[in-house]
Amino acid sequence: MSPDTTLNVINAGSVTPAAPSTDPGPDAASDPAPSVDPREAGVIEAIDAIRPALQADGGDIVFRTIDPDGVVHVDLVGACGTCEISSLTLKAGVERIVMDRVPGVTEVVAD
Repeated sequence: MSPDTTLNVINAGSVTPAAPSTDPGPDAASDPAPSVDPREAGVIEAIDAIRPALQADGGDIVFRTIDPDGVVHVDLVGACGTCEISSLTLKAGVERIVMDRVPGVTEVVAD
C-alpha cells in the first residue's frame, strides 16, 4: 500500500479499531497508578484504529503524551518517520481523527 493509499484508507474511515491489549505489563503490580489525563484512553483508542493503515505501509505511530493544552505528542516510526508526506498523514489523517473522537484535543504533533 502506498502512502497515498494509507491516507485514502484513513480519510475514507476504513480503519477499524484494533483489539485493546489486556496485558498490564511487567511493572503493573509494583508501580502506583500515575495521574492520567482522562483524554488519554480516547487518544490511544483512536491511534489504535489508525495504526493498521500505517503499518500496511511499513510505518507506525507511538503515543507519547498529551499535554495540559490538549496537544497530543506522538512519534512516527518506520517508513512514516522518513516519508515525504508524513506531515500530511499526521495532520489530515491522524490529527483529524483524534480530534473528531476525543474532545479537548487541540493538535497532534510528531516529536
